[in-house]
Amino acid sequence: MPDLIAQGPEQQQRWRRPITLDTVIVLGRTMTPWSVAWDDHISREHARLRWQGGRLQVDRLPSASNPIFVNGRPVDSCALRPGEYFVIGSTTFTVTDEQINVSLDVPRPAAEQTFSQEFLREVKFRNADQRIEVLARLPGIIAGAANDTELSVRMVNALFTGIPAAAAAAIVAVDPQRAGRETRVLHWDRRLVSGDDFRPSERLIRAAIDAGENVVHVWKGDQQRESAGFTEVENVDWAFCTPIPGEACHGWAIYVTGQFADGGQSSPRVMEPSDLRDELKFTEVVATTFSNHHEVRRLEHERASLSPFFSPIVLAALSSQAGEVVLAPRETEVSVLFCDLRGFSRTSEQAADDLLGLLERVSRALGVMTRQIFDQGGVVGDFHGDAAMGFWGWPIAQEDAVQRAARAAMGIVAEFEQASQRPGDPLTDFRVGLGIATGLAVAGQIGTTDQVKVTVFGPVVNLASRLEGMTKVLRANVLLDERTARFIRGNVATDVARVRRLAVVRPYGMQHPLEVSELLPPVADYPRLTDANIADYEMALDALQNGNWDDAFELLHQIPPDDRAKDFLTVFIAQHNRTAPSGWDGVIPIETK
Repeated sequence: MPDLIAQGPEQQQRWRRPITLDTVIVLGRTMTPWSVAWDDHISREHARLRWQGGRLQVDRLPSASNPIFVNGRPVDSCALRPGEYFVIGSTTFTVTDEQINVSLDVPRPAAEQTFSQEFLREVKFRNADQRIEVLARLPGIIAGAANDTELSVRMVNALFTGIPAAAAAAIVAVDPQRAGRETRVLHWDRRLVSGDDFRPSERLIRAAIDAGENVVHVWKGDQQRESAGFTEVENVDWAFCTPIPGEACHGWAIYVTGQFADGGQSSPRVMEPSDLRDELKFTEVVATTFSNHHEVRRLEHERASLSPFFSPIVLAALSSQAGEVVLAPRETEVSVLFCDLRGFSRTSEQAADDLLGLLERVSRALGVMTRQIFDQGGVVGDFHGDAAMGFWGWPIAQEDAVQRAARAAMGIVAEFEQASQRPGDPLTDFRVGLGIATGLAVAGQIGTTDQVKVTVFGPVVNLASRLEGMTKVLRANVLLDERTARFIRGNVATDVARVRRLAVVRPYGMQHPLEVSELLPPVADYPRLTDANIADYEMALDALQNGNWDDAFELLHQIPPDDRAKDFLTVFIAQHNRTAPSGWDGVIPIETK
């Protein structure tokens, strides 16, 4: 693949970019990634480039203020072969088809030495001013990089500026997961166009990455040059490889090759690896800067990838600790909420000819659930079609996890009820059923090597799901297990939330009875059911369990008729002619899921 090299009047004003075949490129001062921001003589959109038939076709655009020069003559268009160039303003653009081929077929060095990071930290620069000036510009170089590719270009340019003897440089990566540990070249450049391929030593790259330290190879003397095609082609005396630290750049390294200042065939004297200590120290700093930037980008990406699951409160806590430690699966106390849409099947049938519109409505409904979970500091554990699951108590402990789950549930119900009062609202036809259960579970990043997600599993999750399903049978919006209900009764003020015991049931497929309660808003928000009404209902439930079904039936009729939850007990009593069956133990079996 051919490349285009732009070189401004200063060393750092440079880039090398591959030209994609049959792709139109617009070159200009602001045309990222083909921008030449350092040259005021180049217009915002100056030239159109396209590789065709082994040549780069260059056409000056009408918006260009200054001419394009080829061989000192202004032209409006030209077709350039590799090795040829054009000039705009003070910038030279060279077409090249040089390739980089990482190879094991490189002569072994006359000398090899490894330098640790600790040793280089103690080394003082012999020519400090020039290198410190370049290092001082690194923060600006990083800030101006729009993406990782642009950062690599800028870092290689910084290496050329800080290492005058460097002939070529590359950022490489060895992937241990790939067959043969393939070495990839992320970006490379050469100070002078030679027309020959650049062949870095794969042996040197692997030695440095495996050791995790700087490794230097030196070729020297006339005899060595004559026997080494590599050094003849590249005209180099030395090469070194510096690993890039950090998890974000695992297996990456910087490869630099060049000449000794007084080297060459006329100087057969031995040059030692220790002569390159300044170059190594400088490259170490560049590598660390490069790594820090990628680590920040990785953390930002990780944070962004977690944002669909975690509330801002949880994300803030995660940012102060190691994510892999905090997110590791562990057993913990959680409160789990399941929320499912009601009316989805009916609505989907009616919207069969507008499935995209239905998808938008369901997405908005799930958005209500997610927002309420996040507002209460919870984690979104999963989506199941038209249902969502959230939980509290992980990755950070929350003593008020139950209360947070209750607030989220009431917030979800309230939003859907408000939407039902607005004609034409996308959520008008939807209702919700919710179940909340509290107990031990395993929470964390769970899954296989191919798919990992943040979720929670255990009996308490199944219980919350069962409770959500029973809302259809018991005709209540939010159902609680006994542990959750007991906590709310004892720790949450009635002006925040109320609890009503609904029944003791044996869910379908379960052996043990379960006391089910209903979560209700405070009287101020739900005046149609007073505290006295709740007391009457619970007295009716006690009478039912004790076998006094006539008393239970009478008490239930004191509850307002629009309270649909009481219908569950009323119908059950009526079906048995108000008489407790033989062996009545106070538990109502539920025959369906």
